[in-house]
Amino acid sequence: MRMQTVPGKNKVHDVLIYTVSTCGWCKKTKRLLESLGVEYSYIDLDLVPADQKENLTGEMRRHNPRCSTPTMVIDKGKEVIVGYQEERIRNSLGGGAA
Repeated sequence: MRMQTVPGKNKVHDVLIYTVSTCGWCKKTKRLLESLGVEYSYIDLDLVPADQKENLTGEMRRHNPRCSTPTMVIDKGKEVIVGYQEERIRNSLGGGAA
């Protein structure tokens, strides 16, 4: 799996984002997390080897049946945020309202 971790000062939550490397909303979500100092991991689904893609898509589908990106899984699925939802992301990860 090609998971990458972006370090941050805020390590309170386990954050994993399923993304596509060319997706503007995915990039915007990553920038928001970085501005909040949130440590997170991400997987660019379009860059994983073909033999791993089906497994990763299945994992993502459990959290988001539509398999749209970005899909953010917080604390192993206790909360899932689909799409770029700035206010919800800020509230969920301790950044307050926009």
